[in-house]
Parts: sequence; structure tokens; C-alpha cells
Amino acid sequence: MVKTAVELCGITLDNPVMAASGTFGYGAEFAELYDINILGSFSFKGTTAQERFGNPTPRIAETSSGMLNAVGLQNPGVKKVLSHELPEMKKFFKKKVMANISGFSVEEYIEICEALNDEEAIGWYEINISCPNVHGGGMAFGTDETLAALVTREVKKVAKKPIIIKLSPNVTDIKKIAAACEQAGADGLSLINTLMGMRIDLKTRKPLLANRTGGLSGKAIFPVALRMVYDVYEAVSIPIVGLGGISSAEDVIEMMLAGACAVQIGTANLTDPYICRDIINSLPEIMEKYGISDIKEIIGGAH
Repeated sequence: MVKTAVELCGITLDNPVMAASGTFGYGAEFAELYDINILGSFSFKGTTAQERFGNPTPRIAETSSGMLNAVGLQNPGVKKVLSHELPEMKKFFKKKVMANISGFSVEEYIEICEALNDEEAIGWYEINISCPNVHGGGMAFGTDETLAALVTREVKKVAKKPIIIKLSPNVTDIKKIAAACEQAGADGLSLINTLMGMRIDLKTRKPLLANRTGGLSGKAIFPVALRMVYDVYEAVSIPIVGLGGISSAEDVIEMMLAGACAVQIGTANLTDPYICRDIINSLPEIMEKYGISDIKEIIGGAH
């Protein structure tokens, strides 16, 4: 019998597979299809201090091997998350969940963390400093190592949960930013977020997305994500959650060999709502195929 359990910042996961923020909501829709307690965990929808409608439509566009999104952090705000979304989630999900936190200022990140600090269902904070689809915040923090370190340091002062900084791939050297976050007190790192991209409508001859640009995700970005996880693993000593285009158990193993101790599955949930369940169910067989008896022993194995 193979062992699939891993540890993320002191919390044990039954398996390394998590659903990524923005593609799984608060789990309710997926819980109607299967028992989502099979997941290692999931990262719930990016939360801001105030309710956000998000960007104008159209804000989703398909590509040949993925998708572009410019949703713009649509969410009900932290108060509604606490009063409604999390109580509802606890009815069908019994494990620790990851809270994805987004902000437009250092003060907003702090405010949200303080609001969520006493929520027992939350195991980790995923501090999103890398969203490319909002203005006046988001990715701006994740593309500057000084600002990334500032957010990390200030959030760490107030957070009662481990903080995992979600990094942007839209940078020259992700290793420097990862190292700066580690030095500032990050407990872990999550990478990568989406790559900047766009599509043009041939009929109107204008950008297809109302936001003009959006974040590219899906299978197309897996090799980029894999390379960045590999590089960051050699630059830091804190745990890494790997994501970007994962859509099979083989991808999970590949990402863990690069250095991830857990993974997140995002866009694949939108094309196949059973993908996380199916990957978890197939993982033991794929591990046996490649002679892996304990999955945590392969973390960083490609180095």
C-alpha cells in the first residue's frame, strides 16, 4: 500500500492534491458532485476586505491549450465569507481549508488576516500578491522584491496561521522574490499564478477581453510552472505549493519531483469538475507504476 500523505507547514494532508483558488469557489458546487473530503484541501475564492463585483464582461476567453481570465477578484468580501460562506462550507468539508487573501494595500492584507484569525476551519493563509487582473494592487506587490517582502513581513506580524505567499510568474527572476519572502518570514510559497496574455476579436479588431489583458492558465503553462518551481526549490528552504496546468497524476508527480510538497489544480476543474477526485483516485496506481512507495520521499527528487 503506497503512502500519499504529505505535510504543509505543519499540517498533514491525506494527499498532496488541492483545488486552486478561483476555480473551486467555496466547494459547494463540487460537493454536489462528489465527496470533496477526498481532497488534501482547497484554496477558497480570493477574498478582499470589501465585496467586489470584479471586472466588466467579457472576462473569460478560451485559447487552444488553456484559457484567459480577467475576472478581477469577484467575491462577497471578508465579512460575508465569515458570516455565510465558511459556515456553509463546514457542512460538507471537514478538513482545514486554505484562505486566499488579496489586497490593494498592505493594510488591507492585514485587515483580512485579522478578521479570519480565529476561524478554526482555516489552516493557512495564501497571500495573493500576484493577481494580474486588478489595478492598484495585486501583481504590483509580487513583481517587486521589496514590496513582496514588505507584505510578507507585515502580514506575518498579525497572522495566527502559516502564511503562504502566492508568487507571480510575470517577473524577470522569481528566485529573488521567493528568497525575499522567505527572509521576511513566509512559511511557504505558492507558484505560479497566471501569465499575462490577450486575444483579439477578428470581427471587431479589438481585444476580446474588456480588461484588454488576462491571466493565461491551463495546460499551456505547465512547463513554465514546473521550471519556476524547480528554480525556487533551489533558492529557498520553505515548502512550495506547485500549480499551473496540472491535469493528471503524472503531472502531480512531476511537479513534486521539481520541488513541490503539495499541488493545486485550477483550470482543469472548469473543464472536468471531477478532475481532482479522479487524479487522487489514480495517484496510488501511478505511484506504483514508477516505484514510489511514499510520495513525500520524492519531493525535490529531480535535483
